[in-house]
Amino acid sequence: MPIRSYTSRRELEQHSFHPAVTLLVPVAAIVLQAMLPRPFPSFAIFDLPLLITIFFAVSRRSPIAGALTGAAIGLLQDSLTGQPIGVNGIAKTILGYAAASIGLQIDVENLSTRVLMNFGFSLLNSLLLFLIHRRLIGIADFHQSWGRELLHAVANTLLAIPVFLLLDRAKRRE
Repeated sequence: MPIRSYTSRRELEQHSFHPAVTLLVPVAAIVLQAMLPRPFPSFAIFDLPLLITIFFAVSRRSPIAGALTGAAIGLLQDSLTGQPIGVNGIAKTILGYAAASIGLQIDVENLSTRVLMNFGFSLLNSLLLFLIHRRLIGIADFHQSWGRELLHAVANTLLAIPVFLLLDRAKRRE
């Protein structure tokens, strides 16, 4: 006779990370994002801090932890990239919360789910940055090429696959 477990999926699949991974991976992603586009301008198409925010948020499956992770990564990214402080902080906070909330509901370990999730969150990040610049900061002449943003989303999605597979090795089950 099968035994039914009443343990929630969240409790079964919640992951933690070594404190060094939790600290060093986001910092390395932000430093790479700030430094690499200078000698390699084509690297600007990627948003490593966004990918790291999504990964940690869906792995921890806690909307509050996802929001705090997104806020910390976004604010540090703003401080190193010359953006007005808070632009990426707001966007990544929202994305971290949303990613963790989705991580509670669906299987985020599946490759096709990861592809769709990263593509969607990359587009949502572009939309949030556009709205923050236009509506909150009030830069009326701020424009985005949505064809270019689609290209950013595809590039980020393609980069997310190996990054997520690499970071999966750092997971510890709670």
